[in-house]
Amino acid sequence: MALIKCKSFLASLLVLVALLGVAVGGTVHKVGDSNGWTMMGVDYEAWASSRTFKVGDSLVFEYNNEYHDVTQVTPNNFELCEPSNPLTTYQTGSDTVKLTKPGVQNFICGVPGHCDAGQKLQIHVLPASLGPVAAPVPRPVRSPSSSSSPSASLVPVAAPVTRPVQSPSSSSSPSRANAPQYQHQIAPSPLQSGASKLVSWIGFSLLALILAF
Repeated sequence: MALIKCKSFLASLLVLVALLGVAVGGTVHKVGDSNGWTMMGVDYEAWASSRTFKVGDSLVFEYNNEYHDVTQVTPNNFELCEPSNPLTTYQTGSDTVKLTKPGVQNFICGVPGHCDAGQKLQIHVLPASLGPVAAPVPRPVRSPSSSSSPSASLVPVAAPVTRPVQSPSSSSSPSRANAPQYQHQIAPSPLQSGASKLVSWIGFSLLALILAF
């Protein structure tokens, strides 16, 4: 019983993986539908105009490789049916071409005369559909006053501290305040010195007279 459940789970998982592979891989377009890639009975221009091709889709060319091939060419060589300078050539008889970039892609059969008979295909590949794009977040609009004066939001700077101005006398002679102060001695005048000599002489004479008696 457990084995049966396990097999059923694996089968469901494989189906889910296959479905996811188809969804991720894009649409598979079989060129010419049931007629395939041939030179008669298919209008490939009408076939391409009835479908939408996108990046991620695939083209499947089925043909008899003994009589045909698939040659991818430039737009100019497509108009001229010129296969001598191909972009890519496929010759397996069951070729899958992955559409990897947007733009015009051109395919012809390189066998001479087949392209002129109508075995040629031109498709327009569109970019892969994008997911929803998030709307841009609006930004706050600045007022003219704030935008014109960017310095208004700056921190105010303190005014410089003024220093007292020294007078020229104090600044020109800074050493006078620190210089040592000396007291000036007044020299005796000549009159005072003469009087003191006279007093000394009188005192000396009196002393001599006293000693004499």
